[in-house]
Amino acid sequence: MSLANAIGTGIADDKALYAYVPAIIRFYLGEEPILSNVETYLLSDKTQRDYVLDHLDELVVKAVGESGGYGMLIGPQSTAEQRAQFRDLILMDPRNYIAQPTLALSRAPCFIEGRVEARHVDLRPYILFGEQVTIVPGGLTRVALRRGSLVVNSSQGGGSKDTWVLAE
Repeated sequence: MSLANAIGTGIADDKALYAYVPAIIRFYLGEEPILSNVETYLLSDKTQRDYVLDHLDELVVKAVGESGGYGMLIGPQSTAEQRAQFRDLILMDPRNYIAQPTLALSRAPCFIEGRVEARHVDLRPYILFGEQVTIVPGGLTRVALRRGSLVVNSSQGGGSKDTWVLAE
């Protein structure tokens, strides 16, 4: 048995697609999205880019082709020097970046260095697709192991927790 992403899923991994998800749902499914999308600014659009450049201290900016928490600016946790560097990067290649509001991630208790402390987490559900679609109860909970960090990716010092669904 093996587990893998379906062939071609990487094509939809460009973060710039986030801005189009509601329109994609409407076009392909003929339905309104059930959940709201995180507002995503496309920096190739001058109006959106100008807004983002004026609010770098409030937003999260992500390089569209990066993964693992790399190529990212978390505005509220950034320095003036980091914001200036990102301003230059954005102006050199605006298509390579998106921006989103800084979200308040959920927190969960974690056993860290002999103590229980709250850490930011996000949940990655698992969906099996075959003859029918099955949403697996539970999933992978990614944890920001550094106190106060919003970056949950393991390559950036994050970890994981088991997630169990005990009842429907």
